[in-house]
Amino acid sequence: MAREELTRLTGNGNGNGGPCGEEDCPNVYRTASGSIVIQGGLSQAFTPPAGEGLVEIPEEVLREAVRALGW
Repeated sequence: MAREELTRLTGNGNGNGGPCGEEDCPNVYRTASGSIVIQGGLSQAFTPPAGEGLVEIPEEVLREAVRALGW
């Protein structure tokens, strides 16, 4: 899936602009099927199961995504 196929929920005017605005940094996206994709720094908190990964994003980015979704 290409990034262009996702709806960016943070850093694009749907919330408060987030910590990076339009720059390529932690962001939250929504897929056409409604699932959520998180972009952030890799976390070493624990080893996830095969095929999964851990990312870390600032709380303000997640809050912005929730506002953009109207939750």
